[in-house]
Amino acid sequence: MTFAAGAWYRFPRYIGAFPRVPGEREASVTTTKRKGSMDIITHQQISRQLCGTPVAVEAGTSRVELSTTGEMAVDDTGLVHGGFIFGLADYAAMIAVNHPNVVLGGAEVRFLKPVRVGGTVTAEAKVTEEKGKKRLVRVTASCGEVRVFEGEFACFVLDRHVLA
Repeated sequence: MTFAAGAWYRFPRYIGAFPRVPGEREASVTTTKRKGSMDIITHQQISRQLCGTPVAVEAGTSRVELSTTGEMAVDDTGLVHGGFIFGLADYAAMIAVNHPNVVLGGAEVRFLKPVRVGGTVTAEAKVTEEKGKKRLVRVTASCGEVRVFEGEFACFVLDRHVLA
C-alpha cells in the first residue's frame, strides 16, 4: 500500500476494543465540582494507570497525577521510561483544551530529570494561545518538588473526530 504525503486515511474504529484494567476507575468520572471546575469531555477511555488521574480541570487548565509502577521501568534501577511521562503531559494538555475532537499536532519537550519507580508525577497544563483551531498548551511536570519535564503542545480542535 502506498501512502501519499499529507493525505488522511480512514482506519477501522476500535472504540471499546481494548479491555479495561481490573479495578481501573472509569475515565468518564467528572472532577469534584467546585466553582470553575469542569466535566472532562475528551479522552474518556484513556487508561488512568498509564496516563494519570485528573485532579483538577478548569477552563484552559488541568492538573493530572501519575503514580509510577514497576511496569513502567526500563531496567533494574527503576528508571521510568520517558514515554509514560510524555503520555501524562499529553493527557494533561488534551484535557486542558477539553474538546471531544482535540488531537495533538506536535510537541516540543524537554526531559529535565529522571523519574524513579514509586514516585508520583504531577503535570500541570495551561492553554497559552488560541488561534482558530490551534491551541498551544504549556505543560510542566514535577515529581515532588523536582521539575522533571516541560513542553509546549500544539493541539488542534477538529470539526469531527480524526477517525470519522
